[in-house]
Amino acid sequence: TLARGPVFDARQVRRAFSRASGGYASAAALQREVEARLLESLDFLALVPGRDPRWSPSVALDVGSGPGHAAQAMRGRWPKARVVALDLSLPMLRELRPREGWALRDGLGLRRPVDRVCADLRALPLADASVDVLFSNLCLQWIDDLPAAFAGFRRVLRPGGLLLCSTFGPDTLWELREAFAHADDAPHVSPFASIAQFGDALVHAGFRDPVLDRDMLLRGHADLPALMRELRALGATNALRGRRHTLTGRARFATAAAAYEPLRGAGLPEAQQALLPASWEVITAMAWAPEPGAP
Repeated sequence: TLARGPVFDARQVRRAFSRASGGYASAAALQREVEARLLESLDFLALVPGRDPRWSPSVALDVGSGPGHAAQAMRGRWPKARVVALDLSLPMLRELRPREGWALRDGLGLRRPVDRVCADLRALPLADASVDVLFSNLCLQWIDDLPAAFAGFRRVLRPGGLLLCSTFGPDTLWELREAFAHADDAPHVSPFASIAQFGDALVHAGFRDPVLDRDMLLRGHADLPALMRELRALGATNALRGRRHTLTGRARFATAAAAYEPLRGAGLPEAQQALLPASWEVITAMAWAPEPGAP
């Protein structure tokens, strides 16, 4: 079951992303790539049978919005909608730019600003059936209880509302996990839900017609310290409750680096054969909130 009890330290998650807020936008190339794919999925809404191709949501919610790039993109797509950026980290929300009020929209009228809400997705401070589109990019991997999170998403979505989300799968950073396994027994990489578990949690929460996809993305880094610096810049530090609470010693880090070294160039294109690979398994899902009274 995915309701495993407390796996993550939510305070550490908040601290890590708050520290990373200033440089997150420039470091989050992979996150922006996955976000762009999710946003492209919105182009297919006009092709859904029975849906008016001119349909526009009244309220769109970006959960785990970070500095709000996707929220701004949805505001551009649906200028008449209320767009809400929700994140656990207040410093992240403060990075949302520009911070303006009502603004002219292409000379055709007024465009409302993105609303910002600092809150935990496990307790969404929104009314029942108040959201038409719920977008969440690479946030759910920090949640212990996926079925409960999806139940909260279903609660705030209107019947027929769209859920569009992504997360990391269990093959993410397997190279890093195996390298540190040579150094000590402490967990260094989060346990991620599989695509089957992710889909089961959606269905368990009552979502209809889920469509899931899985991609493997590979990135190259000069060495293990370079990879660790990028992860810190993204706020993706070790937030497991069972993590080691002291710094990784030089000897353990050197052991992990030596264990990682034989993988150099593996799977990477010819021009990147001098780099160490880091795998990211990305799971995306689209589903629809059920009608009232549905199980």
